[in-house]
Amino acid sequence: MIENKLNLPQDDSTEAKKVRKQFVIDFYSTWITVNTTKQIFNKSLNDFINVRFLSIQETAGHASHTYKSTIAVTFLTEILERAKQIKSVKPKIENKNQERFSEMIVMEYSIKDFGEIKLTVGVLKGSKQKIQYCITAIE
Repeated sequence: MIENKLNLPQDDSTEAKKVRKQFVIDFYSTWITVNTTKQIFNKSLNDFINVRFLSIQETAGHASHTYKSTIAVTFLTEILERAKQIKSVKPKIENKNQERFSEMIVMEYSIKDFGEIKLTVGVLKGSKQKIQYCITAIE
């Protein structure tokens, strides 16, 4: 079990998810203040991964579902920099937020004493810019 130094609720209640969602949003806000370019160079992709509003929106929505995924977000810089590409898939047609992407890159990163983390990166149509889409812990 992960030590709860952040005093975040660990249960699956609606209120707990709401608190964790706000934590993720606040974390990104602080991260962007420090990382003003809003991008990190990823070694596996040999390219920059950019953090945008969609990154925050998707990650806050998904990572707030479980305590472990919420904590995974706190490793954001490390994940963006060191995650390795696992596969490339087509965007989900039924997902409005994926319409702007030509492909979705599924990446993983392992942290000792924490476990595996999944990073999904969207490749924008046209510019081919890589956008961080979502981060979640792999349970």
